[in-house]
Amino acid sequence: MMKRFVYTAGAAALLSLSGAALAQDLPKTHLQIVGGLSNLTAYNDFEKPFWTKTIPELSKGQVTAEIKGFNEMGLKGPEILRLMSQGVIPFGTATLSYFASDNPINEAIDLAGLAPDVKTARQVTEAFEPVYAKFYGEGSRVKLLGISTYPAQVLFCNAEVNGLADLKGKKVRTSSRTQAEFVEAFGGSSVTMAFGEVVPALQNKVVDCAITGSLSGYSAKWYEVSTHLYALPINWNQQIHAVNQATWDKLDPKVQEFLQTNIKTLMDDIWKAADEQTKQGYDCNTGSDACTLPVKGKMKLVQPSDADRDLLKKALQESILPKWAARCSAECVQSFNDTIGKTLDIKVSK
Repeated sequence: MMKRFVYTAGAAALLSLSGAALAQDLPKTHLQIVGGLSNLTAYNDFEKPFWTKTIPELSKGQVTAEIKGFNEMGLKGPEILRLMSQGVIPFGTATLSYFASDNPINEAIDLAGLAPDVKTARQVTEAFEPVYAKFYGEGSRVKLLGISTYPAQVLFCNAEVNGLADLKGKKVRTSSRTQAEFVEAFGGSSVTMAFGEVVPALQNKVVDCAITGSLSGYSAKWYEVSTHLYALPINWNQQIHAVNQATWDKLDPKVQEFLQTNIKTLMDDIWKAADEQTKQGYDCNTGSDACTLPVKGKMKLVQPSDADRDLLKKALQESILPKWAARCSAECVQSFNDTIGKTLDIKVSK
């Protein structure tokens, strides 16, 4: 399939270019990884095979790893950065929005309406990545290794939704503060709940809609309890891949270099696949002939109008950005203007 082809091709290219050199004289090293949600494609198609197959193969068996999704370990997500900081989790993956309540800087690259396509999302992410590297390193003793993304975050609804105006009066499950502010900007009410609770909530009309990645929703079978899929990228829900600094410092420098080189390739592969996965999520949730996965949903795909795209951009500029700037520090806002602001030609005032 496309996702696996992109990933395998990237790994193979790296192996042909530098596999022998990278594996040379690597000391025996075993790593423990806490990955993302284990029922999603980001974990199953990328993270897990990267750590359990690609890394051992490229290192000629010198570097091995074991990985479990954080949900398999009884964790909820928001505690992962703290546990990495304490060294309880050596290597970890976590969605940035989990830490929004700790510090609004964690929302900077993924504010609703900021990136209408995957190319812009990556440009924004790369512009701000050095800020995060410094922030986590100084405040949490955590080394940032990379930032990946889920497919576009979109609306799944068990209700008639054909445009943003239809969100008025709807109860919508959101997973971040910026998503909540997006929903509220259009007259809906935000409901916070864990990813695993969404299917029964949609089924029992506890919520009318829920936001997640188009393919993530497919993987979790949201198509069984939803009728309308609104194909307007709201945000992307980027994930950080990081390691406890003390754990990193104990690794042989050759292993450090080997891991950094290959993790960069992993990040490239996930970003390259994000657009394809977004489209595949649309296709498979709605039963399109273009879907290559075995099970097909029967949802109605609603394409956003140009007017709705403009409305989302307006909500970003008039509501979402000002509210974010009000709760972030002056230094945080300045960092945004110096990086993301210059990339997108926008400016936020504190």
